[in-house]
Amino acid sequence: MTAPSWSFLTNHARALLCIANDPGIRLRDIATGLAITERSAYGIVSDLTEAGYIVKRKDGRRNRYEIQAHLPLPDPAGRQRTVGEILALLAGDPPPS
Repeated sequence: MTAPSWSFLTNHARALLCIANDPGIRLRDIATGLAITERSAYGIVSDLTEAGYIVKRKDGRRNRYEIQAHLPLPDPAGRQRTVGEILALLAGDPPPS
């Protein structure tokens, strides 16, 4: 069976999962994990930061990211799910209270 040429989750969602698993992850590691360029990983992290879904803080020479789990995800169907609920679902953890 060959691998599909598409992914179930967007690269933005996959990057958010990488950050949830390691808040100190480097852009290089996000890029490697998603099989994208470091420049693309930078763009995705910038998008997530500008949208308010993550907060980026300097920790020495590295960045640390804090996911804003309480924020709702944009959903055209009108269901209000938070970032934390979706990450918990994907990670197999109990949803945040």
